[in-house]
Amino acid sequence: MEEDSVVALPRPGASVESDPLLAVLRDGARRMLMQAIEAEVEAFLAAHAGLVDAHGRRRLVRNGHAPERQIQTGIGPLEVRRPKLRDRGVAGEEPIRFTSAILPAYLRRTRNIEELLPWLYLKGVSTGQFAEALTALLGPEAPGLSATTVRRLTEGWQEEHARWQKRDLSARRYVYLWADGVYFTPRLEHERQCLLVLIGADASGRKELLAIEDGFRESAQSWRELLLRLRDENGLVLDPELATGDGALGFWQALHEVWPKTRQQRCWVHKTANVLNKLPPSLQAKAKQDLHAIYEADSRKAAEDAFGRFVAKYGAKYAKAAACLIKDREALLTFYNFPAEHWKHVRTSNPIESTFATVRLRTVKTKGCLSRQTALAMVYKLAQSAERSWRRLDGSQRLAQVIQGVRFRDGEPVQAAEEQVAA
Repeated sequence: MEEDSVVALPRPGASVESDPLLAVLRDGARRMLMQAIEAEVEAFLAAHAGLVDAHGRRRLVRNGHAPERQIQTGIGPLEVRRPKLRDRGVAGEEPIRFTSAILPAYLRRTRNIEELLPWLYLKGVSTGQFAEALTALLGPEAPGLSATTVRRLTEGWQEEHARWQKRDLSARRYVYLWADGVYFTPRLEHERQCLLVLIGADASGRKELLAIEDGFRESAQSWRELLLRLRDENGLVLDPELATGDGALGFWQALHEVWPKTRQQRCWVHKTANVLNKLPPSLQAKAKQDLHAIYEADSRKAAEDAFGRFVAKYGAKYAKAAACLIKDREALLTFYNFPAEHWKHVRTSNPIESTFATVRLRTVKTKGCLSRQTALAMVYKLAQSAERSWRRLDGSQRLAQVIQGVRFRDGEPVQAAEEQVAA
């Protein structure tokens, strides 16, 4: 008889009893967690091994375990007991306390679950449905995630966002900026909400969320208030070298007023979409390739030649498409005056587009369960979670040259290019 090697997968929400494999995984995870905590305790004891009390005994000793508690994880609840330590004490000295970095005293769920909540919310799961959704994901034993708990979490996120807005950035230097407005409808009876998003790349090439605020249709006043706060209250007094965004005039007007030295780069993704919308569907695939040929050219001259070919090819019949491209010609080609390693990063606003795709592609149900304040807090948490996976800029060593004011032509330092020609 042939042996069956196929293992049936459990249905979502299946109990541990009906899923032996899940039980093994949880037991293994619990053992690993306890081993890590024990190693942490042993290291703490070893660091204080030389301390003794008034009677010559070791001052810091084990003192049993705290009561068992459940920790919610991505594979369901794990029962753990945290070791306790006792300080026998020395008169006149502060007692030594042990706090586990792995298992803090009041931790009840792992951080990844709290990060899961805004994703579920933005995917269209209302507070009343969290228990059902999380039961399917984490198993029927998932406790403490009621609508009340979710409301408390969102209130905490709102407070966290308010504190985050006031953080000190005076010691930071951002070389590149990406700006965009993210639109969605929090409730059916409300107007579309616009969240103004700003991402920066610092001198080491690391991308960081700089601002996310509730705006009004990407108006110049909304952007001006955001940029002024970053400059005057948060301390970003140095002008970034380059800002990338779409053609929304509100941002560029505010940028010119607050950081007049910052150069402008129009986003090629937005511009491509705008141009294609003015062409018939039958031509859009070919026209898209022609537009790619412009910004993928290896020099500004080659890009300008491709620019001219596009206008000559489509301008006679589709003047609006050609005019849409021509009006931002200089701003579209600014990236050629920066290091070639950075071109793919700065010529589009993809750092924002890719992060907030979930917001733009929300389900219809989301429209009925978010207030404007809750939506802002949720999107803030979503962006914070995504920030950890953002790519560092390629060629980050070039950023020092950009900051020093070295001029670039076609992606190379002008001085180096001139020396090569002279040789």
